[in-house]
Amino acid sequence: MARSIFEDVSGKKVDTPTPKPARKSARRGIAVWLMVLFSLVMAIIVVGGMTRLTDSGLSITEWKPVTGAIPPLGEAAWMIAFDKYKATPEYMLQNVGMSMSEFKGIFWWEWGHRLLGRFIGLVWFVGFVWFAVRRQIPKGWTGKLVIVGALGGLQGAVGWWMVSSGLQGRMVDVASYRLAIHLGLAFFILGLIAWFVFELRRESGALLQARRRRETGLMTLGTMLIIVLFVQILLGALVAGIDAGRSFPTWPSMAGEFLPSESFDYEPIWTNFFENPALVQFNHRLLGYLAFLLGAFAWWRSRSSAMAGVRLRFNWMMVMMIGQMVLGIVTVIYAAPMNIAIIHQIGAVALFVLTLQARFEAAYPVEQKISRK
Repeated sequence: MARSIFEDVSGKKVDTPTPKPARKSARRGIAVWLMVLFSLVMAIIVVGGMTRLTDSGLSITEWKPVTGAIPPLGEAAWMIAFDKYKATPEYMLQNVGMSMSEFKGIFWWEWGHRLLGRFIGLVWFVGFVWFAVRRQIPKGWTGKLVIVGALGGLQGAVGWWMVSSGLQGRMVDVASYRLAIHLGLAFFILGLIAWFVFELRRESGALLQARRRRETGLMTLGTMLIIVLFVQILLGALVAGIDAGRSFPTWPSMAGEFLPSESFDYEPIWTNFFENPALVQFNHRLLGYLAFLLGAFAWWRSRSSAMAGVRLRFNWMMVMMIGQMVLGIVTVIYAAPMNIAIIHQIGAVALFVLTLQARFEAAYPVEQKISRK
């Protein structure tokens, strides 16, 4: 009689261990989590813009990543926080005589901005641990998700580096170039999250198939446009950093000139590109025109695409490009009032993400469905 290979020599059956099945990756769940993070990053960009427009960024003079989440409790604590602010150049040179109620108004903006940053970090940490412990992170994605969290932590450090620049010497605002780096990193994180969401919403096999249909020309134009828009966002931060948007409230000329005559008045000459409101606003306008022309050319080229999805994404990009151009002109003409300026910043977010989406669609076109009659 033949023995089973699962019996030992004594004739007893041996239980074979059943391997635990690998958990299915949660691409959709991770995409939803990243979309929540995307929404929060977009919100903090808006809150950060409001913090700058209300001159609130220097109201908290210390960086305490953990205990700083607790606001002043009681009048004595408020007086300590106010006294620390009174020692800053901004108070002594610009806000002497500010009341406690006025201080609280700017304090809450900055505190809310920092609290939202902490909350974003918490949402990332909880989400990452949840998917990691359940072994649901797709292969090759652990490092990508860690990078998102690491960049968020770096952004907090850069934020304090920016704030600290306005707490010394005769500075009444943060250094504009540090503000540009802070905002640029925020947009980089936002764009990275958006790209990851685009990828996760498709199965890996579908992405591999889609690569065979990619439209290289439109991809290249999309890459160029993304770079131009990113630089334009940095220039916008410089404009906001020195309130250059409130200078030269005329269009298409700048006080009757194409290039204002005082554009290179500062010494040394390189400082004009960062500190001279005339040149900073001129550069922002000029690159805006270039972005518009490049976007229009990319849209025109997309008209010849055989993929309806590609044409649709570039259509939306162009619609937002026109809207953002109009918003920019209105912002200039009305000397950058808070409500219009913040809408213009939101428009920058929308245009940047729609351009990323158009490039992604050109890189991974959805297969055209042929309708049957």
